[in-house]
Amino acid sequence: MTTPASTTIAVTGATGHLGHLTLQALLKRGVPAGKLVALVRDPAKAADLAAQGIQVRQADYKQPETLRAALQGVNRLLLVSSNDFDDRVGQHRHVIDAARDAGVDLIAYTSILNADRSGMILAGDHQATEALLRESGVPFTLLRNGWYTENYDLKGAVKNGAILGAAGTHALNPAPRQDYAEAAAAVLSTDGHAGQTYELAGDEGVTLADLAAEVARQSGQPVAYHDLSADEYARTLAGFGVPEGFAHVLADSDTGITRGELASGSRDMSRLIGRPTTPITQAVTDALNA
Repeated sequence: MTTPASTTIAVTGATGHLGHLTLQALLKRGVPAGKLVALVRDPAKAADLAAQGIQVRQADYKQPETLRAALQGVNRLLLVSSNDFDDRVGQHRHVIDAARDAGVDLIAYTSILNADRSGMILAGDHQATEALLRESGVPFTLLRNGWYTENYDLKGAVKNGAILGAAGTHALNPAPRQDYAEAAAAVLSTDGHAGQTYELAGDEGVTLADLAAEVARQSGQPVAYHDLSADEYARTLAGFGVPEGFAHVLADSDTGITRGELASGSRDMSRLIGRPTTPITQAVTDALNA
């Protein structure tokens, strides 16, 4: 059932990749621009959204007073998980509390695939946030997002002749951000999603060796997957300038791949978006041509 025309939908992190794409997907689904609210830390960076007629409101996860004001009159909220790892759970708590106080009818939260059974470091904050939602009293939907194909620098892989990782021969089910954005837009713009948990992942399972082979095929350049131990991968990333702590988190995520934590046979995403998820061949083409 389509959302009533009176429903106001807000998206946090609206100048980020996923938030911006979700707002565009909502417009394509026929949601009036005047019923969309872009929540951003810096409104000056959202001029393109304002030009589309979308309401732009200043909101900072770390400043609860901005959240309370920004969420007034909002019916449905997409809480995009913070990309600031300084007390992410506390930041999410601020948004959830403000949404409850503002009378928001539904929070859709971008969690992580298989959050309930994942041992990845990245999963910890999502597990804690899911618990906050259960305790909040606000109806919610869990959008457990898998890996984005954009997490891999495929142009860099062509340049360097390699994709590095510590995932062995184990598969994951990635998809482009656009697919996840369309799934979020479907949940926000239709009824019947409160209390639901969606395991969102690409239809195809691929290994990093598969990904490297497809990049090599399309680019015409030699690209191979180099499998490292988690410790060696973390040290290599740190050597490339990735902060040591985050390098460890990324290597740990590849360890999660070896446990199947970023793989899924779910077809929740393709059902929500009404089409198969973007094939890995097309995702590679798009990445190389971006």
